Amino acid sequence: MQRWWFLEEKDTAANSVTSLSSNVKKTKPLETAGDRKYNFRVLVNYELLKDETIAVTGNCDALGNWEAERCIQMQPENDSENVWCIEINLPQNTAVSYRYLICSIDPSSENVHVRRFETHITPRSVPNDSTTIQETRIDTLGDIEGSVKLDKGWLTTETIIQFKFFNNPFSVKERIKNRLLYVKITPMNLRINAESHHLTSLEESLSNDTRENGIEHQAYAFIELVSFRNPNSLFEQQSQFGCPYHPDDFIVFNVTVAEPENVAYLVDLYAYSSRSTKDDPPYHLGYHYILPNFLKNSEGILELPVTCATKHRPLGMMRIEYLKVTPLLSSTCNLEKSYIRYWNKRWTGLDVGHRGSGTSFKTSEGSVIRENTIASLKKAVAHGADMVEFDVQLSKDLVPVIYHDFDIYVSLKRKTTLETNDMLELPMRELTLEQLKNLKVYHVVEGRNREAKFFDEDLDEHQPFPQLADALELIDPHCGFNIEIKWSQKLKDGRMESDLHFDSNLYVDCILKVVLEKAGSRRIVFSCFDADICTMLRLKQNLYPVMFLTLGVTSRYPSYHDPRCNSIEMAVINACATELLGIVAHTEDLLRDHSQVNLATEKGLIIFCWGDDNNCKDTIKHLKSLEIHAIIYDKMDIYSDKAVKESVFLVGARESQAAILQQIDVENRHEQITHQESLDQSRTMMKADITDVSLGSFCATNSV
Repeated sequence: MQRWWFLEEKDTAANSVTSLSSNVKKTKPLETAGDRKYNFRVLVNYELLKDETIAVTGNCDALGNWEAERCIQMQPENDSENVWCIEINLPQNTAVSYRYLICSIDPSSENVHVRRFETHITPRSVPNDSTTIQETRIDTLGDIEGSVKLDKGWLTTETIIQFKFFNNPFSVKERIKNRLLYVKITPMNLRINAESHHLTSLEESLSNDTRENGIEHQAYAFIELVSFRNPNSLFEQQSQFGCPYHPDDFIVFNVTVAEPENVAYLVDLYAYSSRSTKDDPPYHLGYHYILPNFLKNSEGILELPVTCATKHRPLGMMRIEYLKVTPLLSSTCNLEKSYIRYWNKRWTGLDVGHRGSGTSFKTSEGSVIRENTIASLKKAVAHGADMVEFDVQLSKDLVPVIYHDFDIYVSLKRKTTLETNDMLELPMRELTLEQLKNLKVYHVVEGRNREAKFFDEDLDEHQPFPQLADALELIDPHCGFNIEIKWSQKLKDGRMESDLHFDSNLYVDCILKVVLEKAGSRRIVFSCFDADICTMLRLKQNLYPVMFLTLGVTSRYPSYHDPRCNSIEMAVINACATELLGIVAHTEDLLRDHSQVNLATEKGLIIFCWGDDNNCKDTIKHLKSLEIHAIIYDKMDIYSDKAVKESVFLVGARESQAAILQQIDVENRHEQITHQESLDQSRTMMKADITDVSLGSFCATNSV
């Protein structure tokens, strides 16, 4: 796994990168002659779902060396539902670290899926001198010395299909238009049973035409849902009759499946009769099937008919937006470390350089460096930026490059000339990296104004479109990165910001692979205005935290189709439900209402802020007084009030190094003192021996 985040953490253990393969089968604990036996026991105060089990992993072969596929399954102790245990032979004279996790095993492939796992920075440990089976110690799942951290896992080989209901998605007949509808989704296994030749379902549906009297082969799946109507909602199990949909609601269903190509989804609608009593169940209103070939793309909108459950006639229409999240193949992620929701309490009021040294096409100043270039990033670092924020998108040949706008202007003539009609506007995605490097490319502001601002073709670090990989290698590793993923979104009026043709899973995978390979020990936070991209970033890896960028309530920019991005309240609910690190709020929103900061921080979220309002020393000072964790602004050389132009992470690393050296010095002094005491003791014993010998000789002589 990549070493990341905190040099101040006193952890010098080597980190290995191990690729997970879907073909690797779970192994049993190794038994080596002379190893010590240790009994792992854990109290589970958590309701396990069907197919979920408890497992343990750690830093030795017997515990699977942190690999998810090699974790060791535990068993309930003496038929207890709450205490799980396993006896394992551990290596002698070795400090063993371990974590517990909730996992499930795909019965068809035996692949391990991490459902939840402990994410404390320092894992649990078995004492070096533990030589016997320990019967009395019982750990508590997720709780280490009062600190509870049990976070959602990441995708290893499974897929998550997300179904979203919002913006009044049901159009039904007038007689039931005002009824409160309940939505239920049931995964249906499309594998044909060799004996009965019929479909099987995971859960019983009350639809008589789909209900199975005897389920022989249940589909392997997990169904969880969240309603944003409740600000404290988290993903939870689906109830018997699904979830009620209110006109102002936003409901998300997460369905985890192992074989998405063999699973269909039954959408059932229920409603209560106006004459029903409190204990009466709802009646089955209608249904529709979503077949796997409906979900070929990574995302989309389904317009589906609702079929009456009794008369099997059209009852209306429903609109469902879906997202398919696939695992990142050849991932280097394992269970050794995770920083998906870690933030040091000392990190507050951080200075983050916007696009490096600031936006360069909104100013008329002549000394400005081109934004989102290596030179711009380095300048921000030189003036004390704790982190730099920049935008990443893909070239046509799938190379992650740093650039903000979706469109560019290309000169149709030589680089040394610029005439009124010699430029062509193109989507950036239509050019390969080589074309972006070799062509004379203008920013959209330059192209529309027909006025070039930069003539720096001979300066490599000032060139636009630097690769993300180059930034990771060339920028001081003590400066953190806030990597904003650029993704075109649908606006509220139905227009798209840009017509991107990339598959979103491929898009995110290309960026993640570069970061996982090149990031090293750098502190990295991902962010995006698109809630679905944030979901993908969170579910595809377990190393780097993700923050949800929010537009908020503003007239400066058009609102988005997805309401999760249009207010801090919705953004906070989404960040909590999806288990993100926090949100990046629009400062205009925060200045209008300071209490919105508490909406995030009271739920344990980290909050950054962005916007043109930040480009003022007084505003930056005010935002820091509100205990905003990080402020993103232009011109670090002008607006930063740091006396010492250094990153907080560099200062922390230096303090950590000093503490380590001090500890080494203390240990060396202790060893010297111990050694000297040993020498003094030896000399004393030698003197005593000489005295005894001399006395013995004297006595012998006198005796003669």
